[in-house]
Amino acid sequence: MKQRRLGGTDWQASAVALGIMRMSTLSVADATKALQAAHEAGINYIDSADIYGDGQSERIFKEAFKASGLKRDDFYIQSKGGIVLDPERSHDGLVFGQRYDFSKQHLLDAVDGILERTGLDYLDAFLLHRPDPLMEPAEVADAFNDLQQSGKVRHFGVSNFNVQQYLLVQDAVDQKLMFNQLQFSAAHAQMVTAGLRVNMDDSPAITDGGMLEFARRHNITIQAWSPFQYGLFEGMFINDPKFPKLNAELQKLADKYGVSKNGIATAWILRHPANIQVLLGTMNPDHIKDSAAGADITLTKQEWYDLYFAAGNYLP
Repeated sequence: MKQRRLGGTDWQASAVALGIMRMSTLSVADATKALQAAHEAGINYIDSADIYGDGQSERIFKEAFKASGLKRDDFYIQSKGGIVLDPERSHDGLVFGQRYDFSKQHLLDAVDGILERTGLDYLDAFLLHRPDPLMEPAEVADAFNDLQQSGKVRHFGVSNFNVQQYLLVQDAVDQKLMFNQLQFSAAHAQMVTAGLRVNMDDSPAITDGGMLEFARRHNITIQAWSPFQYGLFEGMFINDPKFPKLNAELQKLADKYGVSKNGIATAWILRHPANIQVLLGTMNPDHIKDSAAGADITLTKQEWYDLYFAAGNYLP
């Protein structure tokens, strides 16, 4: 498995990580198989969040990790907090918040809850899960200091932040923010599109302040979530008839390199020089392995562009 230096530190972690959002739907036995498959594929990084399955994902993870026989020291384990769950809106495995809360007490309580559910003594990283417009950066700084000094959290980051939101927190805290989790795939490439369509009036791209370039300049590891999906909850583009050109191109390259379409979609993300880490969301052991196999493939520049075009993007 290709390795990544995370956040400009000497951390060496797998270029592909396993997200456990969907683990809440599994039995302990099936969750154990997913963790073992990830380990066999060379994955040594686990991502979670306190709201996944309303905490059930982390409870299942605790039991599955015990049953797996895997060692804590063989993995980096991170989680996220800051969203207050809305049980009335959450359904069918999808979770929604009633508010975001970056108050000091909420963040401290969130980490305590995560550690209790996962059975861990500490987190390698804790991330702020979506920006809170009512955040007081000084409270975040106090929380981070308490969490680090107590030994409960070693490193910190954010999720779904634009450049200015990132800087607002970074300016206040003593610790370097190592991560920013952002949705990114060939079918959700707005961060690339924004850079290609500067000063154009037809751009559908989000205004993110140039997060890809910002991350490269400041040694921030972007963690790409939903690497095989389009939209927020619409579905996977792999084998979706809505994306015939993209799937044809994925298949052509899959045949060339001897991997699956998922593997090529992984390779597309990792080909970008921004030191991105891919977060897999699948709990299927076979899909974990065939997706992770893409980490050892380096697409040519033209192949990367061909996939970008096949997803419906274009050059100005």
